[in-house]
Amino acid sequence: MNQETEIKLVSFRLCPFVQRSVILLERKGVRYQIEYIELEHPPQWFQQLSPLGKVPLLLVDGEVLFESAVILDYIDESFPPRFHPEDNLKRARHKAWIEFGSSLLVLQHELAMAADRRVVDEKRGDLQAKLNYLVAPLEEGLFGDSVYFSLVDAAFAPLFMRLDLLSRLNPLAKVDYPRAVAGWAERLASLPCVKDSVVEDFPQRFSAYLESKGAWLVMAG
Repeated sequence: MNQETEIKLVSFRLCPFVQRSVILLERKGVRYQIEYIELEHPPQWFQQLSPLGKVPLLLVDGEVLFESAVILDYIDESFPPRFHPEDNLKRARHKAWIEFGSSLLVLQHELAMAADRRVVDEKRGDLQAKLNYLVAPLEEGLFGDSVYFSLVDAAFAPLFMRLDLLSRLNPLAKVDYPRAVAGWAERLASLPCVKDSVVEDFPQRFSAYLESKGAWLVMAG
């Protein structure tokens, strides 16, 4: 597929799932447009296009794709270079870890939106326990490294970015990463495709959103 294809993402400014697609597009050097909507008050045209009422949407020459994992696969299959492994089993393992990353993003959101200290402690503990599962595949070299980039990298970078911001807003949100995970998170944060995948005032918007929702971490911070 050539770059004459018109690629447009639809999202809202804080969505971690669309950020995955932006990271991948940036890494591949694909030209794209992005339109932000207010998800709590979506325009009618968005409701007509999105069967699930969720972002991201990817418009490809006007055709609609939805679900972030599907969008990642489409981008990777359509624009070189490929970042999914050629080996079927290894590729399937990568996809499984991407889904695991999605579950951690849900936990991170629950931590961020917690209404009291008890829930904060519970969700932080859940995250710390689940992050231990990443040690073995990281030590195996299953994901990317300083040379090789993978879709798993794109899938986890938004999680680490948000956990870092939460820890800055309130130290009680700080998740203690295993050493291998800490190194991975630091490497991903340094990548230009990750740095350029959010709006410039993302930290301020993130904090303001949590405050507007009465999140305990911000109100007590």
